[in-house]
Amino acid sequence: MRILVLGGDGYLGWPTAVDLASRGHDVAIVDNYVKRTIESKIGVTPLLEVPRLHDRSRQLAANTGWNIEVFIGDISKDYEFLSHVLNAFEPEAIVHYAEQPSAPYSMAGVEEAVFTQVNNVVGTLNLAFAVAERDPSIHIVKLGTMGEYGTPEIPIEEGWLEITHGGRHDRVLFPKRPHSIYHLSKVHDSNNLEFMCRTWGFRVTDLNQGVVYGHRTNYYDDAGFSTSFHYDGVFGTVINRFAVQAAMGMPLTVYGAGGQTRGYLNIKDTLECINLALLNPADAGEIRVFNQFTETFSVMDIARQVVEAAGNIGIQASIAHTDNPRNEKEEHFYEAAHTGLVGLGLQPHFMSHGLLEELLRDIQPWINRVNGGTILNSPTWTGVVERTPTHAR
Repeated sequence: MRILVLGGDGYLGWPTAVDLASRGHDVAIVDNYVKRTIESKIGVTPLLEVPRLHDRSRQLAANTGWNIEVFIGDISKDYEFLSHVLNAFEPEAIVHYAEQPSAPYSMAGVEEAVFTQVNNVVGTLNLAFAVAERDPSIHIVKLGTMGEYGTPEIPIEEGWLEITHGGRHDRVLFPKRPHSIYHLSKVHDSNNLEFMCRTWGFRVTDLNQGVVYGHRTNYYDDAGFSTSFHYDGVFGTVINRFAVQAAMGMPLTVYGAGGQTRGYLNIKDTLECINLALLNPADAGEIRVFNQFTETFSVMDIARQVVEAAGNIGIQASIAHTDNPRNEKEEHFYEAAHTGLVGLGLQPHFMSHGLLEELLRDIQPWINRVNGGTILNSPTWTGVVERTPTHAR
């Protein structure tokens, strides 16, 4: 297939592009480097330096023969650019990662919240109109998030809910209660794309992904593969943060009670889920939803597993609790269906199969690059309402 990856500079975007190219697809990527701009603005950097896309693409081609075409531009601000890319590359499928990915950043203040909503929602709307203009049969694979659902008191279905009310029956998108402005932007995306499927006959696969960890794939050792690894409180995930803290001899900082429960998956499974979705596209007029995770853990479960994995390779690690900057339930019911991708053939990589030990070994040679001051720099969820108006300063 001819596959366009939007957000190709990201933690998942670049590995996805490489993986698809390795499978023989014609691949192009789009990015505007906005995440790098935010990183510079707030003073965080990934653990390893990540080359820019044109350099990575050239290096990859030289070492593997896989060619990835690169387009640099902003799909949320420049519709003509996006339309040009679709007309020039003529994709049969589009993998849409091109969004501001941080919940903490989206809650830092009004500027960050508005940027997140505009960048994410408008970018997806521009994509929808560009696809309608170019070819409505293009299969859109959009990365959503399990965070769209929140933590309801009922089991989470795979995207849809069958209801009977007033003696009538219907099928509706599962109710959403997101915990951040970022997650709320993803809900808007899902609703907009569901509308496009009903109205214009689009084909959309909405992947509500859990928390991804790891950075090794089948091509980890190939030159040009390198992807970002964030451990800070804005772009880093809890597993990355715990792994870095363990490697540095710091206590693993659990937010609050640590009962917050979520779905998790290894990056290798993310790539396979994308592949399965592309090989088995949604039907015309269908928005198909998969809950994309393989295991469910609480934050305390994760902390204990990291401590055990560290001990297995000779690192003594401990756990400490800290105030939770997020407005979320710390003990709650959580049960979510996730059978769709397994039904397509996903064979999960489980955390207990040495994946945490692998992660800890990989980061140890680079631990001197860690900026310890950014590990706990997450904004609080009250940042928006406590902001002092400019005229009052």
